[in-house]
Amino acid sequence: MASNKKYWKSVEELKDSSIVETLSKNEFVQDISTDVFLGDKETLENSSTSRRDFLKYVGFTTAAASLAACEGPVIKSIPYVVKPNDIIAGVADWYATSMADGYDFANVLVKTREGRPIQIMPNKDANGTTSARVQASILSLYDEKLRLKEPIKGGEAISWADADKEIGAKLNDLKEANKPVVLLTGTMASPSISKIVEEFSVVYPNVRHIVYDAVSESGAADAMLAMYGKRTLPNYRLENAKTIVSFGADFLGDFHGGFEKAFVNGRKPETGKMSYHVQFESNMSLTGANSDKRIVVKPSDQVFALLNLYNAVTGQNISSKATAVDGDIKKLALELIKSGSKGVVLTGLNDKNAQLIAFAINKAIGSEIMDTVNTLNIRQGNDAEVAQFVADMKAGKIAGLISYNIDPVYTLSNSSDFSEGLKN
Repeated sequence: MASNKKYWKSVEELKDSSIVETLSKNEFVQDISTDVFLGDKETLENSSTSRRDFLKYVGFTTAAASLAACEGPVIKSIPYVVKPNDIIAGVADWYATSMADGYDFANVLVKTREGRPIQIMPNKDANGTTSARVQASILSLYDEKLRLKEPIKGGEAISWADADKEIGAKLNDLKEANKPVVLLTGTMASPSISKIVEEFSVVYPNVRHIVYDAVSESGAADAMLAMYGKRTLPNYRLENAKTIVSFGADFLGDFHGGFEKAFVNGRKPETGKMSYHVQFESNMSLTGANSDKRIVVKPSDQVFALLNLYNAVTGQNISSKATAVDGDIKKLALELIKSGSKGVVLTGLNDKNAQLIAFAINKAIGSEIMDTVNTLNIRQGNDAEVAQFVADMKAGKIAGLISYNIDPVYTLSNSSDFSEGLKN
């Protein structure tokens, strides 16, 4: 059946004397030959075309192209035949959940409209905090082009059934031959996935699980194991701190733990709480920009400055090297001794010895800010095990590799060695 409906794009088109219709009829009052003014040099010099005609031609053509480009795509919306009870059009729903992407770990609330997530906020009932990265992670939920929709083998898609059958058969062959296989993952925050890995290792005892973090804090975890007997990361109660000394620990930026909220709660003059924060660093960081005093120190001097602070606090004379910031170090040592249990020293150096020095300073002043009981498990990577694994793979000692949610070829410092070993 033919339709007599008339579609219009603006209010003016509804009127009889539409200005749009008038302009469309008079857009080119005089025909202008393009060759007249876009020909060769002689034609262009002898052309009778006026500047006004040229601008008219260009102007109306640009306007027409712009109007055509402004037409949006047609999106057809299908209404609910039977509306779900838990959805009210135009009213947002909030869901409590948690996120872990190998870098950030957070308890969050997700705002959705008709099933589409549109905002992430901290779940304060679960002591959740969010960083800029966590809030921006909402964009990854719409990154459909970068998602694998099915298994890929040799660049071609295969079915899950075929993938499971082939992988299972290969794993059983390696198990019977007792050949070593490595399961390489990042830090896993999910207890459910951790249990699956444990059960997997029971079924396949030849499989060894190795944890690799692209942003490693293996030095801090190794130091915690050496000093406190458990391989975790220390927590920091910065809301209770009186003096904070940081050596390259960007705890408002990319340092582990998400200490933004605690730091802010410890700096509220209206409540009489205002911590004193000094940042030693080689590059500008978000934490350094918000410190009370930022002291620039060469990367090669950071460990020596930390060691000099230990000597000044404890009165010992461990062999070190003089640095350009030793004057500030002596003043800070007095501040830390004065603050006592309310003082704390942090370092972001991925070095076991540097971490042990910082821990020793905190132990010497009896710091209650550094929490070694309620520790963090958000970085479990082991640099030594990863290095040994790459060496074994290059030597042809590894028969199989399963990687989960990591990309060592891109993120590993010696990725060329990893790629070479992967061929074996």
